[in-house]
Amino acid sequence: MKFISTPINGIYIIEPNVINDSRGYFFENFKDDIFKNKFPFINFCQENESKSSYGVLRGLHYQLPPFAQTKLVRVISGSVLDVVLDIRVGSPTFAKHFSVILNDENKKQLLVPRGFAHGFVVLSKEAVFTYKVDNYYDKKSERGILFNDKKLNINWRLEFEKIKVSKKDSIMPLLDDADLFKYSDNLYE
Repeated sequence: MKFISTPINGIYIIEPNVINDSRGYFFENFKDDIFKNKFPFINFCQENESKSSYGVLRGLHYQLPPFAQTKLVRVISGSVLDVVLDIRVGSPTFAKHFSVILNDENKKQLLVPRGFAHGFVVLSKEAVFTYKVDNYYDKKSERGILFNDKKLNINWRLEFEKIKVSKKDSIMPLLDDADLFKYSDNLYE
């Protein structure tokens, strides 16, 4: 398992060691001791899965403290553009985003720390998306930012007419109107 830094501090791409042979493939997508060695404060408590069709965009979502969540995300089947947005006021990368293609071929995972909004759009016919979280869902602390806020300038790689969002996601606030995090270097505590 290889941890690759990104231009935004705290966000990591994780590449597994995939063993291919005539029967198929095998890889370890999570190993607690490896994660504990690198991120001793992460304790995943729940794993979620969603299935979405082409053009479905879910996001940009997050939870406020004390229910903020670190997420470890990956695609089981299909392909998505995964987007992470720094929402820590005072951060050197505040309002900057990072995106990466996650799919069933590259088997990459993305580690999303607390203090970041997260979303993805399906680029394949359908996609099965899974993510581990280190805090339980709390409806009262659930928040989001409008996916097409012009200030963010996110290229979702699909024409606007092809993007499908839920009613809830279509009326999220702009970044300037959202409840945000205060900057902290302690992303995983």
